[in-house]
Amino acid sequence: MIHRQNREQTTTPTSAPPAPPATRCRAFGRIVACAVFAVGLVAGVFGPLAAVAHAQLLTYAESGEPEDPGLGLLQEEPHDIIYFTEASGGGWAKVRLLPIREIPSDRKGTLRFSILGFETDEFVAKWGDIDRIDFWEKRLERETAERIAADDFTGAYPFLSILIRDYPRRKGLDELRANFLWRNAIQRANNRERAESLAMLEELHRFAPDFKQSQVLKAISLTTGAVMQSLVDEGQLDTAQQLLARLKQDYGNFNLDAIGKWDGEFLKMAQEKRQEAIEAARQKDYRVARKLARESLYLKPDISGGKELIQKIDQVYPLVNVGVLQSARVYDPVRMDNWAARRAGRLLYRTLFEIQGAAPEGGEYEFLFGSTQTTPDRQVLELNLELEKLQTPLSEIQVDYLADQLAMRADPESETYFSPWAAAVIGIGIDGPRRVECVLRRPHVLPTCLLQLKVDASWFGGEEDGPTGDYRIGSVEDAESRFVLTDQARQANSDSGKPREIVEIRCDSGSEAVSKLLQGEIDVLDQLFPADALRLKSRRDVKVVEYPLPTIHMLVPCSDHEFLADKNFRRALLYGIDREDILKGELLENLESPGCKVLSGPFPAGMDLNDPLGYAYDPSILPRRFEPSLAQLLVELSKTLKTTAAEKKKEPAPKLRPIRLAFPADNLSRVACEAIRSQWQLIGLEVELVQLPVGRSFPEPDTADIVYVSAAIWEPIIDARRLLGPRGLAKSEDQLIGLGLRRLEEARNWREVRDRLLDLHAISHHELPVLPLWQMVDSYAYRRNLTGLGSRIVSLYQNAGNWRLDFD
Repeated sequence: MIHRQNREQTTTPTSAPPAPPATRCRAFGRIVACAVFAVGLVAGVFGPLAAVAHAQLLTYAESGEPEDPGLGLLQEEPHDIIYFTEASGGGWAKVRLLPIREIPSDRKGTLRFSILGFETDEFVAKWGDIDRIDFWEKRLERETAERIAADDFTGAYPFLSILIRDYPRRKGLDELRANFLWRNAIQRANNRERAESLAMLEELHRFAPDFKQSQVLKAISLTTGAVMQSLVDEGQLDTAQQLLARLKQDYGNFNLDAIGKWDGEFLKMAQEKRQEAIEAARQKDYRVARKLARESLYLKPDISGGKELIQKIDQVYPLVNVGVLQSARVYDPVRMDNWAARRAGRLLYRTLFEIQGAAPEGGEYEFLFGSTQTTPDRQVLELNLELEKLQTPLSEIQVDYLADQLAMRADPESETYFSPWAAAVIGIGIDGPRRVECVLRRPHVLPTCLLQLKVDASWFGGEEDGPTGDYRIGSVEDAESRFVLTDQARQANSDSGKPREIVEIRCDSGSEAVSKLLQGEIDVLDQLFPADALRLKSRRDVKVVEYPLPTIHMLVPCSDHEFLADKNFRRALLYGIDREDILKGELLENLESPGCKVLSGPFPAGMDLNDPLGYAYDPSILPRRFEPSLAQLLVELSKTLKTTAAEKKKEPAPKLRPIRLAFPADNLSRVACEAIRSQWQLIGLEVELVQLPVGRSFPEPDTADIVYVSAAIWEPIIDARRLLGPRGLAKSEDQLIGLGLRRLEEARNWREVRDRLLDLHAISHHELPVLPLWQMVDSYAYRRNLTGLGSRIVSLYQNAGNWRLDFD
């Protein structure tokens, strides 16, 4: 007999009252009667009884067995199923998991249980009335085994996963799991899913090494052979070699045929590459020889004489491969807005005054031809030539030519004219054969920063734009640019080991660049995604270093688009960009990167509040928040104002045409601009993305309306005009901006410089000649066998003359 006990009762009766007569003869009828009683019904009311029975259809029945729910079982609450004997009335019930997990051998007494759907009631049945119990875990096992037998591994997997999670120590589970992996691996192999099959087999061997060991190892060998052949046929030798190296480590004690075979094949390929490298070296084709020698060593790291051959080739013809995300097509070491031009320009050209890093009072600058001195009153800058310390052609500089170049920089008719220098200097004189004096109009805090001039061969009687650095352009191709050591530099450093070539290899993405660095295809990576930099810092064979000066990312208007000329519309564009989300989510991949932050102005904020580099940034001016509703409102306001102005002039109202957003051909800029376009589209703007040609950072006229710029604002004293002035990137004609720039250039001490830069920051925040986005702290990485890069370099090639390859 079965009885109900209410869980809310304070006492439990020793015996339950008999079931109603109408249901006394059947066990399931007793359960129904109890359910009816629980909801306050009477056995004689058939309508409500039928409703209750229907509501509980999935948790009990008077006869038969429960319907097989298939995979739907996984959506049900875990439960056991009790089947009652025919003698007691039959039927079954789904009950909450019982405290016992096996039917006792001595089936005496009663069993207490709760039926699903009757949480407040407890039922009691005699063991003699119970035919069997289908326990939850046994049912999961049965479902798993049946699906494995039917090769339904997709269906078996979720059942097996629950067993492993909830019953990890259950007897027979390991064999069930092993059988799943074995049969699934066979099925995948038959379907030519060889990589997946190999993964299954390896997991099986790790999990149950004694399960059909000989068969499993034979299958691993055969599958490995097929996978290796496929990789070699597809030219994926790197992946194949990595797979082989791992399998040798994992299965070296089992003498697998495939490992022996492919180890021999790779040795053969490596020996062929090595022989080709030796022959190329004999032909003095050192570029090819170096490539083949490294490929040989990568195919077979322990090949006899592999490292020695590379070292020998590098000693004869040192060459360094540099991975870049942006290729250079123009070369200018003082270019503000073009990372690639600034980087590669340093290989070809020297600068009259080159920034070396940040200091408490502005940047530190090195005079190319000697030393400098400023008089105590800061009104005379003295340039002293020290030619005996220089190599040709730098040692051939003439003092009068140098003075002429300084004078031309103050001449409005000259191509090198720079208005801050013209405003600062009133006289340039020669004081002896090796000294030039520059008399300043007023005291200047840092006059050397005004003389960052590219020095080309014409300064020494050579051709215009001829190189003055240690390297010249060898060849420029779509994905590769070669810079070759000049004859003069080679003769002066014939035994120094200085790289004969520096080869820039363009990578389509940061992940590709990191992969090539780790594989040894490149020796240096000039620019890393911050997230990649954080990951690479844990590598022992690679060193990651941050550049000491950050880059400032911004959007610069560059066309006559009528709406972009309206500061209300520019504000709308800025309010319509979730800069925090793009920076942290898209570019930093939600990893912490100190110094990377959203900006409220066009100047660097420094790494922290005490960083002297942030002397031009006012932290009290907060960046505009992401306000899409306000952005839409400002767009409509701009339209209304322009329509009203046109009606007064009796002219057609201007239409808001699509905004052409240009970006350099590198992955970081592309990711940022795609996110910006999506957010601008949400506020109702039409946006067209325009990718600039390789090596270009600024669009040609009439090809774009606004451009994404990564700028090197390293010295705001002069970079403010280079960015915001009428001849700068923004080409701003705003009167407030112009006044701010003039007042800055009239500053006599660092306090005035800072105060006026903060004023300029506030003006820029209000007028928005450019749309500030964020500050990025960039990093470079190199393999540790390359030495001489130095520390705290602001440009990758700053110490390229000291680079050396070392394989000790």
